[in-house]
Amino acid sequence: MQTFLICLTLLVVAYFTYGRYLEKVCEIDSSNPVPSKTHYDGVDYLPLPRWRIFLIQLLNIAGLGPIFGAIMGAKFGTASFLWIVLGSIFAGATHDYIAGMLSLRNSGENLPDIIGRYLGKNAKLIMRIFTIVLMVLVGAVFVAGPAGLIANLTPSALNTTSWMIVIFLYYLLATLLPIDKIIGRVYPIFAVALLFMAIGVLVMLYVNMPVLPEIWDGLANTHPDAEKLPIFPIMFVSIACGAISGFHATQSPLMARCMKKEKYGRPVFYGAMIVEGIVALVWAAAATYFFQKNGMGESNAAVIVNDITNSWLGTIGGILAILGVIAAPITSGDTALRSARLIIADFFNIEQKSIKKRLLICVPMFACTFLLLLYSLRDAAGFDLIWRYFSWANQTLSVFTLWAITVFLVRERKGLCFIITLVPALFMTAICASYICVAPEGFGILPDFSLVIASVVAVISIVLFSIW
Repeated sequence: MQTFLICLTLLVVAYFTYGRYLEKVCEIDSSNPVPSKTHYDGVDYLPLPRWRIFLIQLLNIAGLGPIFGAIMGAKFGTASFLWIVLGSIFAGATHDYIAGMLSLRNSGENLPDIIGRYLGKNAKLIMRIFTIVLMVLVGAVFVAGPAGLIANLTPSALNTTSWMIVIFLYYLLATLLPIDKIIGRVYPIFAVALLFMAIGVLVMLYVNMPVLPEIWDGLANTHPDAEKLPIFPIMFVSIACGAISGFHATQSPLMARCMKKEKYGRPVFYGAMIVEGIVALVWAAAATYFFQKNGMGESNAAVIVNDITNSWLGTIGGILAILGVIAAPITSGDTALRSARLIIADFFNIEQKSIKKRLLICVPMFACTFLLLLYSLRDAAGFDLIWRYFSWANQTLSVFTLWAITVFLVRERKGLCFIITLVPALFMTAICASYICVAPEGFGILPDFSLVIASVVAVISIVLFSIW
């Protein structure tokens, strides 16, 4: 438990220290004009209170990753704790904060446009297509999980398929309607469930005081299939949103368009990622305790969540906690599709004040999402394949975002400050290159050889950056 406590403390302290340092790097000035006032349209651009923006951002980014990803990451041992903490502070939250501030200062610009601004027109076009595909993948994979959990809490007449339809209809409304009509009103309720879940499990960790592995005991890979699933890169991609996620930077423009002042950036962008890191850390610790008691044979994260919440929080507490787990992916899925609508609208220069113009984009987009969802439901292999593609695409998007931010810091002549994103950019470049080499859906290369390839890619990247 000492390692867990140290990690938890570091996350909290980082918000007040490293987060403040990033504010200085970005030279925050709350007198600067903001998109919610200069581009007000009453649909996507409109001012909201800071507390509400924070809760919406937290729920936007806290999908299945910080819960299910952290649980699967816990199988790899104490290394998962370290990555959640160091990744959240120096990679994920830094990535989210600076990307969010760039959007805020450029009229609520979407992520592909931000990347294009610093990496060129070709990168902009590629990222538009890549991001839209990722958003549709999020919309598809974040339906089945919560639908199955809700079905377990309701009468048998309301099965998983029924709840999938309900969630899909909710997605459509949340994507179409002004942001303050559904998202702005429903999210605070969902946030209470999500925070109750995290706080409840955290309290019970200290009540039960389980014997957790400590960092000084070593960082050995404890995964039952360690030979085929090395810590580098599998653990880093498995945890995903609990440490860093390119998906987060696609959500930041939604909140950048609703901010009243630049000083909201640290609590909304950096703070939300730190809270997500805490959620991931809590679930990694709880899952470690579960695996110690029951072995590592269970791979269904939903079963683990259900067991932990019911045994620790009782029936009512367990239901509230499960609602938090349900809320996280649903609220990420709807805003993912909303982001896709806005990216497509910006690409084709289609105004979004008219409901007809919004439908023009939403109908074909939802048709594609629904077809992908049907494919994922054919069997477990179909869903697993889509989930792995989503995970890799998610991390790859963070690589492009980090490189774009690094170029921004160099162009702004901020001394050696570009190192704060250059190091994570190189590390994540190696991770994504290695993963696509070893993954079954990739090239299936032996792990040791994939490390060589990842190292070569990282060296080429730093050489090209240095020449530039």
